[in-house]
Amino acid sequence: MISAMWIRSTMAYRASFAMTTFGNFAATALDFVAILLMFSSVDALGGYALPEVAFLYGLSGTAFGLADLAVGSMEKLGRRVRDGTLDTLLVRPAPVLAQMAADQFGLRRLGRITQGALVLGYAIATVDIDWTPLKLLLMPVILVSGAGIFCAVFLAGAAFQFVAQDASEVQNAFTYGGTTLLNYPPTVFATELVRGVTFVLPLAFINWLPATYVLGRPYPLDLPEWVAFLPPLVAVACCALAGMAWRVGLRSYRSTGS
Repeated sequence: MISAMWIRSTMAYRASFAMTTFGNFAATALDFVAILLMFSSVDALGGYALPEVAFLYGLSGTAFGLADLAVGSMEKLGRRVRDGTLDTLLVRPAPVLAQMAADQFGLRRLGRITQGALVLGYAIATVDIDWTPLKLLLMPVILVSGAGIFCAVFLAGAAFQFVAQDASEVQNAFTYGGTTLLNYPPTVFATELVRGVTFVLPLAFINWLPATYVLGRPYPLDLPEWVAFLPPLVAVACCALAGMAWRVGLRSYRSTGS
């Protein structure tokens, strides 16, 4: 209901909505332009050709866009904790998590989803993939699972802000920074970093690991092939852990009047 209110408010000024959505689209497109500039000087990046890198970019960009649309407003929690306006959400007959996710719901974020989906469409049309029914079925699973993992990172970052209060940039390092990391193939990064985003903060399950199966590429860290089918389980586990962190953080909150 809160989201619907913000959508109605946004659509009351359609020209402004169109311009901000296009601005969001153009700003995110600059990341892919940077990749195109790299490929103007090289034929491959870490052994990956442009269509393959575009495939990675499209998967992570679309998944992140879906998560950002759903729960991107969680990054504003630190400000609400500092100024005490979180108290107004606590007295309403609705879950605080749902209220925070819907707070200032940004429909303009559709620009990011559209841009990521267009790059993914280009990649699918140009990359050399031996499509099988299993690979086709895996594609929507990758996107939904990736969005779930990013949602968990947003939620865990918000839970941390109950303690740090001014940690939105720390949260952004793992959300926006994470999707930037995943835009590039794992072969260009140090092994220790790849291990970290596989076994500690499992961002690799958003695109790197399932994409290696679809592309027929060697798996990073010599992992077995079946890890490509783990993203749904990883997403559920991440969301469960992030939900626990959120409940702990919310219980620890002390309003400015207490």
